[in-house]
Amino acid sequence: MIIKLRQGVVMTTFMFLAFFLATIPSVEAKVLDVHGGVQNEYVYEEVFFLTGKPIKFTGKATVTERESKDRVTTTHKFSLTSGTDDKLTRTVMYETVRTTRDDKGQTTSSTSVKSFSEKVTIGKMSYTLDDYQLSQASISDNRPASDFYSGNLVGRKIYKVNNTNELVTVHLTGRNMGYENFWGATETQLVDYEIESALGKAFIKSKVSDSKSKTLQYEPHMPDLSSFVGGYVAINSSNTIGEYTYDIPYGSGKGTVHLSKENVPIIERLIVPKFRDLSGNWAKDHIERLYSLGIFEESSPFFAPNVPMNRYEFTVGVLKAVNLRVLEQPKNQKVPRTPIFKDLDPKDPDYLLIESAVEKGIIKKGDYFKPKASLTRVQATAILIRALGMEGRAPSPGYQTRFLDDSQIESWAKDSVYMGSELGLIQGSNHYFLPYNPLTRAQASALIIRFLDFMENDLKQNYRDDVLFFN
Repeated sequence: MIIKLRQGVVMTTFMFLAFFLATIPSVEAKVLDVHGGVQNEYVYEEVFFLTGKPIKFTGKATVTERESKDRVTTTHKFSLTSGTDDKLTRTVMYETVRTTRDDKGQTTSSTSVKSFSEKVTIGKMSYTLDDYQLSQASISDNRPASDFYSGNLVGRKIYKVNNTNELVTVHLTGRNMGYENFWGATETQLVDYEIESALGKAFIKSKVSDSKSKTLQYEPHMPDLSSFVGGYVAINSSNTIGEYTYDIPYGSGKGTVHLSKENVPIIERLIVPKFRDLSGNWAKDHIERLYSLGIFEESSPFFAPNVPMNRYEFTVGVLKAVNLRVLEQPKNQKVPRTPIFKDLDPKDPDYLLIESAVEKGIIKKGDYFKPKASLTRVQATAILIRALGMEGRAPSPGYQTRFLDDSQIESWAKDSVYMGSELGLIQGSNHYFLPYNPLTRAQASALIIRFLDFMENDLKQNYRDDVLFFN
C-alpha cells in the first residue's frame, strides 16, 4: 500500500466546500502584537514587568486594518486593568509595506511604527512611553496549498517614570514563523526583552502561538426510523497560548508565567453521505468524509472503491481540497477559449481548476492530460508535493530514495517521491514504491485525507509544539 495512516489520529481539517467556502471564518492566525499577550473573543491578557515583578493585565484589545495598494496600516488599541486601580492604555499604529514577486511566488514585507501612545499606572507609579522604534521584516513563500512565512524584529521602547527624567529602556529582538492554508493556520512568535533601569537589568523571554483549525466529528443519528444513520460536524476552533520566563535580579528573581485563551468553537453540519457499497470497506470513513466536504461529488449511490481512480477526478479533488483560487474567466469572451490540453473541454465546470494548476506548477503542461487514465502512485504523489511547494526541499540531484525500486522512479518525480516519504504522506510495500501501479479510489481517498491531515495537524505540531517546547 502507498498510504501511510497513523493509528489513533483524529482526522481534522475538513468542511463541505460547496457551501462553507463562503461562510466559514478566516483561518488566518496572527499573534496580536510584540508584547506576548493572548486573547479570545472576550478578553486579552499580557504581563507587565517594568516594576520588577510580573503583573498580569486583562481587558479589551482591538485591531483595525486599512489597506491601500501595497501598504497596510494596522492600529492596535488596548485598554487593560490589573486589580482595582492599575491601568494600561496603549494605541500603536503600524505601517507595513508589501512587495509581491509573482515570478518567485513570494511576498516580502517591512513594518515600522507610525504613531504610538502608552501609559501604565500601577499604584503611585506611572510609566509613559516616550519613544518607540520598531523594524520588522518578513518573507512569505506563497505555495498553492499553503503559505509559509518567517520574520524578524528589532525594537526599542523608552518610558518616562512618574513624568520625571528617570527612564526605563526596553530592547526587543525576536522572530516569528507561521503557515496559513484553508484548513489551518499557526503563527508562533519568540521575543527577548532586555530592560534597563536605575535598578539594574532584567531579562524577559516571551513565547506565544496562535492557531486556528477545522476538525471533523462524526455524529450518529439516534432515531432508527430515519433516512440516514449519521453525519459529520465541522468544528472551527482557535486558541492562543503564551509563556513568559523572566530573570529580574532586583525584583522577583526567576520565574515563569503561562497564559492561555480559547475561542468558542463555531460548528457547521455537512452533507450526509449515502453510499451503499462501502460497508466493511477499510476506507469507508475517508470516502464519506471527502464526499461530505464536496471534494468528491458523486451522484450515484455506489462509489466503487476498488476500481482505479482517474487522473481528472483526483486532480480536481485535491485542488478543491486546498481551495485553489482559479484563474478568472475573461468577461464577454467572443473567441472560444483554447484548452490548455487538447483532450479537455473548457466548458467543463472544473476546467479552470486544471488551468490554474498548470499556472501554479502543480500540473506540468503537455499536449494531453489523459483525464480518464488511471492515476498512478507516482502521479498522485507529485500532485500533492507540488501543491505544498516542497519538492525543492529534496537533496541535490544524485541522491536515492529509501525504496528498493528507486531506479524505476523517473527524474521528473524523484523529488516528489523523496519528500512524500520524508513527510509521511506515502510509504511503500515491502520497501518498494511501485511507482506506476494504479491507485484505487479507496487508496486515493485515504491519501487525500492524509494530505489534509498533514496541512493541519503536522504543520501545527511543527510550528507550535516543536518551536515552543523543544527549542
